[in-house]
Amino acid sequence: MSSRLHILTTPPQLHLKLLCQQFYYNCSHFLSVESSDGALPSPEGDKQLTHTEDQELKSRGQWGSRTEFILSVVGGIIGLGNIWRFPYLCYKNGGGAFLIPYVIFMVTCGIPMFFLEIAVGQYTAQGPTTAWLKICPLFSGIGYAMMVMCFLSNIYYIVILAWAFFYLFNSFTARLPWASCNNTWNTENCVEFVNKTENWGKNQTIPGSSNQTSPEVEFWERRTLGISEGIHDLGSIRWELALCLLLAWIICYFCIWKGVKSTGKVVYFTATFPYLMLIILLVRGVTLPGAYDGIMFYLYPDTSRLKDPQVWIDAGTQIFYSYAIAMGFTISLGSYNPYNYNCYRDCICLCFLDSITSFIGGFAIFSVLGFMAQEQGVHISMVAESGPGLAFIAYPKAVTMMPVSQLWSCLFFIMIILLGLDSQFIYIEALCLSITDMYPTVLRKGYRRELLVLATSIICFLLGLLIVSQGGMYIFQLFDYYATSGICLLFVGIFECICIGWVYGADRFYDNIQDMIGYRPWPLLKIFWVAVSPAMCLGTFLFAIIKYMPLKYNNIYVYPPWGYAIGWLMAIASMICIPVWAIYTILRTDGSFRERLRKVVSPADNLPQPKVLAEKSTSCQSSFGSRMRSSNLSELACDKPLKVTSL
Repeated sequence: MSSRLHILTTPPQLHLKLLCQQFYYNCSHFLSVESSDGALPSPEGDKQLTHTEDQELKSRGQWGSRTEFILSVVGGIIGLGNIWRFPYLCYKNGGGAFLIPYVIFMVTCGIPMFFLEIAVGQYTAQGPTTAWLKICPLFSGIGYAMMVMCFLSNIYYIVILAWAFFYLFNSFTARLPWASCNNTWNTENCVEFVNKTENWGKNQTIPGSSNQTSPEVEFWERRTLGISEGIHDLGSIRWELALCLLLAWIICYFCIWKGVKSTGKVVYFTATFPYLMLIILLVRGVTLPGAYDGIMFYLYPDTSRLKDPQVWIDAGTQIFYSYAIAMGFTISLGSYNPYNYNCYRDCICLCFLDSITSFIGGFAIFSVLGFMAQEQGVHISMVAESGPGLAFIAYPKAVTMMPVSQLWSCLFFIMIILLGLDSQFIYIEALCLSITDMYPTVLRKGYRRELLVLATSIICFLLGLLIVSQGGMYIFQLFDYYATSGICLLFVGIFECICIGWVYGADRFYDNIQDMIGYRPWPLLKIFWVAVSPAMCLGTFLFAIIKYMPLKYNNIYVYPPWGYAIGWLMAIASMICIPVWAIYTILRTDGSFRERLRKVVSPADNLPQPKVLAEKSTSCQSSFGSRMRSSNLSELACDKPLKVTSL
């Protein structure tokens, strides 16, 4: 790789600034050459630079190696949804036929937008809020929308870990407590499994029903949740769950309290060990009687289901859930990369790894459900569940039918804890990084960042206590159904594409990527950003609105109107950030309306200037934002072509 330095001849007022930028990024490019083993440049190399922006990068930190970045992303995107949501959606929406819309959305929306977010973070070296502010101030509300969803996720997602810890601790018994009806929390309606003629399905009623229930359902609803009659009756806090929630927050805090330095080391365990657990459970599952029937039920294609718009809605929203698009943490993780890191290569591999994990996870789950259905003598559809119903009712019931059930129970809940743990602390990291990047001079001194993480954890823990109350499950469902729903993710995704594809300019962003990784990515990505991805997101968003069905707990309990109002307020809280912040940005900008619009669509001056832009001034006219800036740009470098002279 050439080590030549370039001197930019620019207008006098920008000469010194652009010269420093060019010197810094040429040095960064030289120092970021990968070693023969594919590792990222060592931190010691960065310390040799004395530029002000390099000092800021050092205070933020960078990944110690390529492996740390990959494992952190793996830990963030591969979570509980891969195990308990994708397999259920696959069987529900036509089995193998569901893979057709899933792959279409993966190629047209998933991979392009996942790469877009990682590249935005790497290019700006900022968290979500300040990254979008630098790219285009008019759309800085995208970053705030991401942070609202991230904050709401931090409140309720970790409660799943509290439930899993509770089940894990109860697995260390001579007999699993959900395997029998001889417990203080059981009712007279509880019926234990004896043989195949005892043919009951899953419980479909709220507590108090006269229908027969299984010990697994009663352990979940009466022992674990102590569930009340509705959201209007929150009852008391379940202190055992509150202590488990506190334990989960303590672990999360010490995983990220030192920022990228601690996160990059923790993910070596939290991102890899779940795969070992998944492989063990998969091998055990496929060797059980009835596993073949379960797998065939999971994959058998029903192409007639493709006519149903709901199938396509589920495929699109699952891609956004699975790849964590529009949640902000991908931008945060990308911001820790060196400027010249080849994120394009890794993003494609990570997307495929995520989808393959979801697919294989279905084999591990449905092989066990097939065994469970055969043992009970019922159809698999009677035992197939998704979400908490799978993790805390269906699978615990299945392990009671296996030899050494305590071992398989422990392995399963350890996997659940680790899958949720790294996703949780990555979300906390994204939220705290965004706040830190907004106020770097205040929060990057001493132990203020550690105190920020501690304050965030305490606030989320206190709010989470509502969810571990007796009526907390109803609140949890509201969070899960509305706060980070597919509607919110799709809405934010649409504006991401508009911002990069039309306002900032897809050509300009391609030049930025080429400057970072050394070559231009697949040309179709530009078409996806400009047209295909926003069109697919918009279509799915509109269908999701049209096909909206109010939330029901257990498909029976109907929330009161004020309950639905709370849910929609959480959904709107993130989406409204984009238009409100756009209006606010325009109003607080000086000048005429045209001058204001020109300023709010102009990227920050301190963003890296690609060398390719220095060689062709016409690229400044490649986007709507650039055309707005072209009316009066005597003070901007891109108004006058930059002459490059090599030394």
